[in-house]
Amino acid sequence: MTGSDAQFPDLDSHCVLKIGDEAPDFSARTTQGPLTLSDLRGKWVMLFAHPADFTPVCTSEFLSLSRVADQFEKMNCVLLGLSVDSLPAHIAWVEAIYREFGIRVTFPIVEDASMAIARAYGMLDPLAENTATVRAVHVIDPAGMIRAVVSYPSSVGRSVAELLRLLAALQAVAEGNRLAPEGWAPGEGLLLPAAETESEVVATGPAWFHRVAGDAAS
Repeated sequence: MTGSDAQFPDLDSHCVLKIGDEAPDFSARTTQGPLTLSDLRGKWVMLFAHPADFTPVCTSEFLSLSRVADQFEKMNCVLLGLSVDSLPAHIAWVEAIYREFGIRVTFPIVEDASMAIARAYGMLDPLAENTATVRAVHVIDPAGMIRAVVSYPSSVGRSVAELLRLLAALQAVAEGNRLAPEGWAPGEGLLLPAAETESEVVATGPAWFHRVAGDAAS
């Protein structure tokens, strides 16, 4: 599909993607030139929708994301913004951000005027009175699978620090044999899956359901 002329279903038949689903592929125009999602295989992708260009909360998010864009890049992650605004609107907004705040938005912003991509990813609120996307985040792994989905209302900005933490946690547990506990941050201990058999429980002891990776008891 493309962001400008793709066919899409009725508003009532919006898609709801789940963790573990394959991320729908698309080709679209962006502020950094044409882009096809599947061309980014081998990298993590954080695809995030914002309700509209030239809006207060969205501007605050883009300022914060731009300040730490190099951190995402070091983690082999491509930031990819999206809204239903046109490419000229995206470019004008990016230039206005630089002019007013001295911050360059260096990651691509996808044009989705037809709403085809937003529909495919379930980024549109079927109860909304307009076509603004919710603050949806889809974290896509290097194989093209969705590993996390987060949605905020348009009135509440996302935490960029939490997005970085989420990405780091997903990468830390990507092999499937470790778990990230509450509030986990890079450099902290991970957990082992709970013991699943009676013999494992007996061998592990009372803490069989909460084992820190690397502990002697594990």
